[in-house]
Amino acid sequence: MSNILIVGPAHPLRGGIATFNEQLAKSLQQAGHQVEILSFSLQYPDFLFPGTSQFTDEPAPSTLLISPKLNSIQPLNWLRVGNEYRKKSFDIVIFRFWLPFMAPCLGTFSRIMRWSQRNVTKFIAITDNVIPHEKRLGDKLLTRYFLSSCDGFIAMAKSVLNDIALFEPDKPKIYTPHPIYDNYGTPISREEALENLGLSPDFQYVLFFGLIRAYKGLDLLLEAFGEGELKKRKIKLIIAGEPYENMSKYEAIITKYQLENQIIRHTHFIPTEQVANYFCAADLVAQPYKTATQSGVSQIAYHFEKPILVTNVGGLAEIVSHQKVGYVVKPESVEIKNAILDFFDNQRDKEFAENIKLEKKRFSWETMIGKIFELADTL
Repeated sequence: MSNILIVGPAHPLRGGIATFNEQLAKSLQQAGHQVEILSFSLQYPDFLFPGTSQFTDEPAPSTLLISPKLNSIQPLNWLRVGNEYRKKSFDIVIFRFWLPFMAPCLGTFSRIMRWSQRNVTKFIAITDNVIPHEKRLGDKLLTRYFLSSCDGFIAMAKSVLNDIALFEPDKPKIYTPHPIYDNYGTPISREEALENLGLSPDFQYVLFFGLIRAYKGLDLLLEAFGEGELKKRKIKLIIAGEPYENMSKYEAIITKYQLENQIIRHTHFIPTEQVANYFCAADLVAQPYKTATQSGVSQIAYHFEKPILVTNVGGLAEIVSHQKVGYVVKPESVEIKNAILDFFDNQRDKEFAENIKLEKKRFSWETMIGKIFELADTL
């Protein structure tokens, strides 16, 4: 049994990274390890956070030890919490790194812990992004500061593995795909899901799910719906997720193509208990991203055995087998439109769903845990 510290967001913070950390902690506990999550008392200052709330109203996971102590912008806090935790004994410390903004806090905390645990503890980073989707001045300097404080790295996209090598070419690094999110309940029938959402069973549905940000290509998907062929079909687009940007450019496309009757807007944060309704109501999940690394949305779709349309950017093509479980297309509206038409015209839903049942087996939490210990053994 190992004593493991995960450093990153967790309850009451919400979002995909918090969900991942909690699922990882549960899986490690089920494998017999002792786990604590060190989370944030303050993750982002309110003026830097683009959404409505950083926090969830859902109950805390009853089986997890979560300590919300880190303040991302307070150096004295990093010193205090770092000194508190360096007195503890951990076999492995796992950092979640997704944004250069977090590098000073996490990099300083890591260095303080290493003062007393250099020869005992293995410091590993699971790196969602090394080069962020939305670049800012100083990103590389901050990223280098954090990465240099770690012993080894896990990436969930091969492109991220290559990015790590630009900063730390000699340190061990391993690729393993993002595990399936299986915490959103069991699938329900399409009919029940549609009824729960108040949607008509007379239409077919494409789902765009998750935070709405410029790099996720919602504009490309709307442009695809604006093409004549899709406008003639009984196909609707569900937009389900909280905007992290102004929606005016998307509304302009809807108006331009007169798509009002084809678009269903649920543009707010989708709580955990509602996620199953959206995926089970959908016939196809679309991720028309312009840039990407990995995506938790794909792994929710796998859990609910829903076909996926992704673009060939970042690591998305690594987890979706083209015309087996879905589509991998160029990030262009015409390509997206043609894939949607092929899916519905050729009734590929049952074929793809059967393939997903087999394909999803390679995205297990056991595999992720195995890679963590494989990496730790090399350090």
